[in-house]
Amino acid sequence: MTFNDNARIDTSKVSKRGGGARRGGMIAGGGIGIALLLAIGSQILGIDLTGLAPVAERALGGSSAVNEQSTEGLAGCETGADANKDAECRMAGAADSLDRYWSTQVGNYRSPGDVVLFSGQTQSPCGTASSQTGPFYCPSDEAIYVDTAFFDTLTQNYGASGGPLAEMYVLAHEWGHHISNQIGSLQNVGRDSGPASGSVRLELQADCFAGAWVKDASTVADDQGVPFLKPVTREEIADAMSAAAAVGDDHIMESAGMGVNPERFTHGTSEQRQKWFMTGYQEGPTSCGTFDVAASQL
Repeated sequence: MTFNDNARIDTSKVSKRGGGARRGGMIAGGGIGIALLLAIGSQILGIDLTGLAPVAERALGGSSAVNEQSTEGLAGCETGADANKDAECRMAGAADSLDRYWSTQVGNYRSPGDVVLFSGQTQSPCGTASSQTGPFYCPSDEAIYVDTAFFDTLTQNYGASGGPLAEMYVLAHEWGHHISNQIGSLQNVGRDSGPASGSVRLELQADCFAGAWVKDASTVADDQGVPFLKPVTREEIADAMSAAAAVGDDHIMESAGMGVNPERFTHGTSEQRQKWFMTGYQEGPTSCGTFDVAASQL
């Protein structure tokens, strides 16, 4: 989606970390095997498995690769024109839009703790956040962690078509986990896996919530009444659908040269992720009851 150039962005919901990270030995020697194990459980959610990253590092002889990092606000991201030119500004603009949208959809809504942009890796209460575990939502601090380099990973490693809406879909999905946390869905998820597991239902709900925001994003305005985003195009929807398909469990397993094993699913298939994104896009957030449907309807 394209931002209106004169929309004004509130960047207070986004922070940037840097200055202390070393790219050191993160999953050194692990290759796609360790990255995949973390990605399947953490790539879009990361609630449980991101905490395993330090263990994986030690087992492989790596280091935590994180020193103390400085946190600062996001500078140079004031308008929609800035968001159209820069991925970090795009995250700030999308965060402003998402926050305003969900404040009108959820009773007693509270904003996420922060959207933390980082480079390489950083620490969270849920474990190590890195470009290899991917963006995730941490319920402990209700914050969203994003390394924008992950967007390149989506296109280069997983075959997504890319594009601004594909990037914003990732953030909207993580925001969806925050909504699931607020409405109680997240508390229904255990450590199980499988095609109808709670983790799969949670991921599909987040995809649905992302689609719901996209449906109405062009109506969400800044303090001056200027809509942040222009109406979505068919091509942009196709980009978002491509990103959703790229992070399906079956596609990730196939990309790693593994057999597709539904009993290890934690995110849903590519087809399911696209289906639920479009359900939200066509029918809005009240259609996102993935915990209320039979396995055959997922």
